[in-house]
Amino acid sequence: MKKIILLTFSLLLFLVGCSNEAKDTQETTQEDAIAKRLEKLNKADFPQLSTTIADNEAAVKIVTSKGDISIKLFPELSPLAVENFLTHAKEGYYDNVIFHRVIDNFMIQTGDPKGDGTGGESIWQGKDDSIDAGHGFVNEPSDYLYNIRGALAMANAGPDTNGSQFFINQNTFDQTSKLDPRYYPKKIIQAYSNGGNPSLDFQYTVFGQVIEGMDVVDNIASISTDDKDKPQEDIMIKTIEITKDYTFK
Repeated sequence: MKKIILLTFSLLLFLVGCSNEAKDTQETTQEDAIAKRLEKLNKADFPQLSTTIADNEAAVKIVTSKGDISIKLFPELSPLAVENFLTHAKEGYYDNVIFHRVIDNFMIQTGDPKGDGTGGESIWQGKDDSIDAGHGFVNEPSDYLYNIRGALAMANAGPDTNGSQFFINQNTFDQTSKLDPRYYPKKIIQAYSNGGNPSLDFQYTVFGQVIEGMDVVDNIASISTDDKDKPQEDIMIKTIEITKDYTFK
């Protein structure tokens, strides 16, 4: 009987040891993957960090009642968001739409024809259920796009609910102390020293970057608002001009 108990106990120890070893191996594999990702990103170029409009990028000018904001777009990294935005812009969907939500040192938001944050839809809604099942199109997270100051991103009501609303990150405070250097590449950490909102990363699709007109963004952000963050004076998009188009395949 003692032999059976000892054998059983030994077997349990063996199984626990194997389990711990498997767990250690899994953790090591994950750590290696994280390290390899960061090594790759530290050697990469990030399109948001250049004001040059590359051949594979598009560009627009958002003409507002407070001035112009020039933005370049990243159709290869965020194809759904960029196609949605460009198509809406060409069709005049955003013309005379107000900035309905403004929070200084956070962001400015617009893109809702209703003007209250409850409206707006994508170009696919009711047309292509494979992209938009009536609740919005999917998020497009990318290791190469972040919510740094001046980043253009889709607003949503939860994962994969993108419609027509978008925002521009405006925060001016240094965010580097909030970043884990195991996950953030050095160039992006440096970019976050100028402001932005890293807490939004990978939850909201970044699809563009302001290259001229951040003074206009700051001016809009400084406007007095009510208790729902709506500007007390109407600030609107007069129109969005396509300065460099992109052909989707």
